[in-house]
Amino acid sequence: MIVDGFFIAGAALCAASVLLGVVAAAIRNHPDDFAILGLVAVELFLVVYGVVAAVRQAGGDGPAGEAWEFWGYLATALLVPVIAFWWAVTDKTRWSNVVLAAAGATIFVMLYRMEQIWDGALPA
Repeated sequence: MIVDGFFIAGAALCAASVLLGVVAAAIRNHPDDFAILGLVAVELFLVVYGVVAAVRQAGGDGPAGEAWEFWGYLATALLVPVIAFWWAVTDKTRWSNVVLAAAGATIFVMLYRMEQIWDGALPA
């Protein structure tokens, strides 16, 4: 079981991002600013998460699993909101909001996996 403050904060931000994207898709025919800002908040969280992880690793408290795998997940997770944002500003349809919601859900799964790698709680 993962009980980490950063994970809980990230999970809450991802859930809010997904909710905003789904609600925006239900009520709007174009990308909603709140859904985009929800994903921006997730991206900012990932930047802070990465900085804190780098400081922790530099201080000797690195991931229990493979460090390259953790940093690979983080690098990929940082790209997902950027790609979803690009999609939302170039495709002015209802589906852009769904893509924003899917990006939030994807980041949650990646964050969960990063926490597993960091804490050494790897699946069997």
